[in-house]
Amino acid sequence: MRRKSGRPVAGAVLLAAVVLVAGVGCRPVTVTGAGTEVPGSGGRLPAAPAAPSRAHTAPPSPGHHGRTRRPGTEPGSHGAQVRELQARLTQLGLFPRSPTGYYGPVTLTSVRAFQKRQRLTRSGAARTATWKALRSHTHRPSHDELYPPTSRPVGTLDRRCLSGRVICLSKKSRTLAWVVDGKVASAMDVRFGSQFTPTREGTFRITFKSPRHVSTIYHTAMPYAMFFSGGQAVHYSADFAARGYRGASHGCVNVRDKRRIAALFAAVRKGTKVVVHH
Repeated sequence: MRRKSGRPVAGAVLLAAVVLVAGVGCRPVTVTGAGTEVPGSGGRLPAAPAAPSRAHTAPPSPGHHGRTRRPGTEPGSHGAQVRELQARLTQLGLFPRSPTGYYGPVTLTSVRAFQKRQRLTRSGAARTATWKALRSHTHRPSHDELYPPTSRPVGTLDRRCLSGRVICLSKKSRTLAWVVDGKVASAMDVRFGSQFTPTREGTFRITFKSPRHVSTIYHTAMPYAMFFSGGQAVHYSADFAARGYRGASHGCVNVRDKRRIAALFAAVRKGTKVVVHH
């Protein structure tokens, strides 16, 4: 067996036997019941603009009769106002994800929770009274709050990730944080193995990298593969980019943002620490 580059691998036969016995690999599998706040996107998020615009943060403008125009934020709607709504709810700890700009079931539940807290009618639609109360309890969202790098907050870093250069992988938040000396340099969405082929937890090291890797078990592409535990690796997944969390891997850590994983691949060296935790 040879790597993609064509160079022989020492102990390749033994490694292949270990991988097969362990039952790991990176072919995507289907997982049902996973929802998304982005309609028809397979879990992909809209691309963030290079710079914020006034439309993303400005409150509704007065209408023709001197009244505040009713925000178009109700279940099923989408756009900049919905994203602002979600960012403000996040500030209050009521929206458990990063803003998507789509008013789905999670947003509906969050708005109702806020309305209950403020003793407003729990309609689930963010009308004038709800917006007024929300603005009085929050600040205008920054660009980073409106367009965070991941669909879910990164959360508190594991203590093992606080020193040196670490790929910190959280199964709880389903995020990868590239941490340098205790600070998050970049972050991205990831998905892990299914319950039958789980991604191993613990502290590991990058053993080797392969920019155009192809799985020798499943014969599927694994671009920007960074192996850390036998046949398990962090790599870009076209399936994750297309289907989101409706799928899972056979043990690998899938990344759906190709630009971000490419930048991480360039920064990571053999021996870099990897921490997989809940």
